[in-house]
Amino acid sequence: MDEPLVSGIKRLSEQGVSVWLDDLGRDRLTSGDLARLVGEGVCGVTTNPSIFAAAVAKGNAYAPQLASLKGLAPELALHALMVEDVQSACDVLAEAFEQSRSVDGRVSLEVDPRLAFDAEATIAAAGRIWADIDRPNVMVKIPATRAGLPAITETLASGISVNVTLIFGIDRYIEVQDAWIAGLQSAQTNGHDLAAIGSVASFFVSRLDTAVDARLDAMAASGSLDTVDHQRLRGRAAVANARNAYRAYRHRLTDSRWLALESAGAQPQRPLWASTSTKDPTFSPTRYVDELVAPQTVNTMPSATLTAVAAATAEYSTAIGLTGDDAQIDASLFADLAQVGVEYTQVVAELEEAGIASFSDAWKRLLDLVASVQRA
Repeated sequence: MDEPLVSGIKRLSEQGVSVWLDDLGRDRLTSGDLARLVGEGVCGVTTNPSIFAAAVAKGNAYAPQLASLKGLAPELALHALMVEDVQSACDVLAEAFEQSRSVDGRVSLEVDPRLAFDAEATIAAAGRIWADIDRPNVMVKIPATRAGLPAITETLASGISVNVTLIFGIDRYIEVQDAWIAGLQSAQTNGHDLAAIGSVASFFVSRLDTAVDARLDAMAASGSLDTVDHQRLRGRAAVANARNAYRAYRHRLTDSRWLALESAGAQPQRPLWASTSTKDPTFSPTRYVDELVAPQTVNTMPSATLTAVAAATAEYSTAIGLTGDDAQIDASLFADLAQVGVEYTQVVAELEEAGIASFSDAWKRLLDLVASVQRA
């Protein structure tokens, strides 16, 4: 990418936003592309089963390794190739990790999403990932399901850094914050260095607009929602929800439990904006970057969004209002949505269920791809 990318990332960084890449693959590593992006200011990487499925399906980058693993079960072969990719990415980001004092330079790898409703299995899987990758800047991704909450606490208590993923609702986010604080308290009791334990809370942004707007569009098409309300409510839920999450984050920083942990060297659990590519062609491709600029946040972007940010020329400033008036505007939006029949709690519950199902399906496709390449 050209010079505008450098300045675009720099402008975001100056506002306290860490720019991470939501993508990873063997080609990106061997070509030096990830190293180039890191040199231009990208300071972290996130992955998920869909990303790895796309990487394995593209070309023959994984064929030699999988041929050497032909006798292994697909699950073990998949684990081996993901471990190698994440280790390499961690090494590329090692300098960023050191320079940021372990805040950035992180690479996230998810536990098998089919374990999302089994806390004990998730804890065990997180421990294996941490041990096998054996890099201080890896983060283990654990879904924010009800069963994921104790898994988050126990994994952090073991001194393992955690990316809490698939967060949609504010109530669940508050539970995630409690699980994070409990985990750090136990880690301190267990003698772990709190400064080395990183955590982010990943809000999936665009999917909320997709779900809410589909409901609004259907009601407008059926005549049960008038044009004025349709235009007034459409396309606003995701950003308002993220702003509410940021307010909850800022409020948590005043919690006496957190202040005690902070004095012992702990890092805050920063909000991470995920799913930041726009799905609606009428929206700006950088919408979920431009409208969510705030200090102590992470924005993880797929390549297309990163490219769009590179092409943007606007100067960034903090876009998340923390005043009472701003908060009231966002609260009023969800009240108005409920009034027309779009219930927030129902939508976020459905999104969590759909998110787990989607990643589980991607994991199954990934296993099938690995087995296919092994056979070939």
